[in-house]
Formats: sequence, structure tokens, C-alpha cells
Amino acid sequence: MNIRIGEGWDVHALVPGRQLILGGVEIPHTAGLLGHSDADVLLHAITDAVLGAAGLGDIGRHFPDTDAQFKGADSSVLLAEAMRRVRAQGWELVNVDSTIVAQAPKLAPHMAAINAGVAKALGVNADQVNVKAKTAEKLGPVGMGQSMEARAVALLVFNSAQPA
Repeated sequence: MNIRIGEGWDVHALVPGRQLILGGVEIPHTAGLLGHSDADVLLHAITDAVLGAAGLGDIGRHFPDTDAQFKGADSSVLLAEAMRRVRAQGWELVNVDSTIVAQAPKLAPHMAAINAGVAKALGVNADQVNVKAKTAEKLGPVGMGQSMEARAVALLVFNSAQPA
């Protein structure tokens, strides 16, 4: 069996006047994440994990923040395109496990919607996706409410029935 693991990480600053989007879901909050696209820190980490597992580089290689076509881009669309490219190489997603690190807002009420949004963008069943949320215990920029981070791990298996 040919399997690969990929790891992803991302961080974005929190700023007033922007929507907070996590897993493709708008989360009510006093600030949003700063970035060239919609700055969905979770989907960016997951995109890096799946691309990395397939040996296809990272989100910046495929969707550079220097390219105007990605200004304000929906990260769900970018993740779906990354998965299309991964599948075109003959890989299938087994699962994704991820963690959002944020001091606020509390994400528990939104976790089912976030998990569903991630699964939809990946084109997989919801039981292939796990999203957790942690605080930074008031330590560092995340703990001071200045930023959010996300980490992700993706497991891929090579589908020998699909041409690579």
C-alpha cells in the first residue's frame, strides 16, 4: 500500500473590519483574519497538508498572493482545486486531522458547520475530517488575540485504479 502523510500550518493576524472565515464558515467576531484571500487559516493549513502529502508543494506555489486573481478568493474553492490536482496524480484522501488555535471567539458552537465545510471543500465524507479548537492559554500573539493559527495533517493513499 502506498500512503503518504502531509503536514500544514498557517497563521494570520486578526484585524477589525474583516469577516472571520474558518472552514468556509463565517464566524461572528469583532475581528477577522488579514490576508490576500479570505484568509481562512484552517483551509490554508489543510491545503498545505494535502498538497504536501502528494508532493505538490504548498498553497503559495499554486495560488500565490502576488496573483491578483486570488485577491479575496474563497479558500474553499482553492482547497477544492488543490484536491482536484492531488486526485489527478492518483491520490485519494483517507483523512484530515486539524487544530485551530484561537483565544476567541469560542468555536464549539460552530464546529459541526466548520467540519462540514471542510468535508465539502475536500469532496469527502464528514467522517474523514476532524477539526479541533484550542486556546493558546493567553500566551503569545494568539493568546493576546492578535492572530489565529491552524495545523493540519492529511493522509493520502495511492489509488492504483486511477491513472497518475
